[in-house]
Order: sequence, then structure tokens, then C-alpha cells
Amino acid sequence: MDRLASLEIFVRVIETGSFSAAARYQGIGQPAASKAISQLEEWLGVRLLLRSTRNLTPTEAGLNFYQHAKRAVEDADEAVRAARGSATGLDGRLRVSAPVCFARLHIIPQLQRFLDKHPDLDLDLRLDERHVDLVDEGIDVALRMGDLADFSMPARRIGQARRLLIATPAYLAQHGTPSSPSELLDHQLVIYTHDGVGEACTFRRETEEATITPRGRISITASEGVRAAVLADIGLTIASEWSFTPELVSGAVVPVMVDWVLAPVALSAVFPTGRLVSAKAREFIAFVESCLQPRAALAA
Repeated sequence: MDRLASLEIFVRVIETGSFSAAARYQGIGQPAASKAISQLEEWLGVRLLLRSTRNLTPTEAGLNFYQHAKRAVEDADEAVRAARGSATGLDGRLRVSAPVCFARLHIIPQLQRFLDKHPDLDLDLRLDERHVDLVDEGIDVALRMGDLADFSMPARRIGQARRLLIATPAYLAQHGTPSSPSELLDHQLVIYTHDGVGEACTFRRETEEATITPRGRISITASEGVRAAVLADIGLTIASEWSFTPELVSGAVVPVMVDWVLAPVALSAVFPTGRLVSAKAREFIAFVESCLQPRAALAA
């Protein structure tokens, strides 16, 4: 029996909890399933399962191996579908990591049409501000904002948005409207941060350039918190227009110092290193790109 078949049997044993159930699934006898696992353990040089008369319990090594074996089996299935030219009928589970605010504003409201198009596909959408380990957490594709720190992972840029200085009309009416970067020192800034200090921002206007490091009494580690603070008229913030798209459209917030330009923010799709990019992941990224199209006028 080849190793890929043994991997699939091992995955089925872990998921069903028995050799006999896994054997039935694979259409083989129970002794053949048991032998396949024994051969895997001999090849690896570690015990994968603890066997008793009543149940099977994976060892720590077995649990770790299961995550990688499951992914290998899924990748092999995906390769077969790709070779056969399967462009429709996507099924199984797709695991996506995405920033909370971006997903809430731009993906989830349009998610039903993606689900309707692929009725046999289940979506595991994991929303987090942090950059998760794609391999350890079994992620098929991650959406990431800004510059990518790890260039070893395959990635594709799928969008770009302006970065703006944003405030509510009520805040500006009470505190005035800054007209240059130096005037920001006289204003309350709401800072999106991971360490209490915002990233340095360079404003450009024709031949002029000014760099400031945002500082203020309020620093928040989640985009949703920044949104709430700004909408509560607490202060200005520097953010991608994606973070305030509905409010920019409605006029609930307005861009400030528009003659001073900040570097844009990129949105990238990042894939696990060493894995086949699945048709499911490619289809989802195409969907995300389509979600951004109605807001294209904002990025002009």
C-alpha cells in the first residue's frame, strides 16, 4: 500500500475512532487498515496510536501528524480535481483568516452569493487582528493588510486603498480642522497600535514631505475600537478608507488634509508555504476582489 493511501487511512482512523469504521470508508478489510497504520509507525519511528480493547487514542505525535496528514490528503484530492479540469462543484471546507473590521464591512455582507454559488462548500472564516500561523492553524488563505513581513509565503496583491486622516464633522466643529501635519500636535489622535505607539506616517504634498509618529491619549489594538472612538467624536485617526467605507459614503466621517497624501494600504492574499493553492482558495479570492469593485470610486 502506498504512503498516500496509508495517510488517508490514518486520517480516517483518527476521525472515526476505529480501524473498522475507517476500513469501511476506504472499502478495505479491517486487518489491512491496521497494517497500514503499523507500517506508518514503523516508517516514522514513532507511535501514533495507543491501542486498547475499547478504543484508540492518538499520541501527541499522532495528533501533530494528523494535522499534516489531513492537509496532505486534501491537497492530493485538490490536485486530482485540478488535473481533471474541475472548475465547478467545489466542496469540502475552506479555512480563511481575515481582519475583523475588513471582513465585517466588506466580506460578510456579500457572503451569501459566494455560498449560493458553491452549495457544497463550507467556510471556516477566522477573524483576528493578529497574523496567525497558516500551517499550524490549517489556514488555506489569509487576507492581510499593509506590507508583508514574511516574504517566504506565496502572496498576491488583490487590492489597494487610500490611507486617510479621518474625523467626524462634530469633532472638527468643536476642535477645528488641521491643515498641515504639524497642526496634528494640537489635536487628539486615536491610534491603532499593538504596542502603544502608532507607526510613523509620512505626508506628502507636491515637493513637501513631513513625517510624524502619531501620539495621543488613546491607543487601541483593534480596528473596531478605533472606529467606535472616532464615531464617538473623540478624535482623528489615520486609517485605510476600507475601515470607514460606509461612513465616508454617508458623510458620517470626512477626510481631512486631503491635499497631503499618505502611502496607500495594500490588501494581499497569503497562502501557506509548500502547499498547492487550491481551487477553493482561488475562487474565494476572486470573490473578495469582486466585493471591492462597488467601492472602486472611493479609491480614485
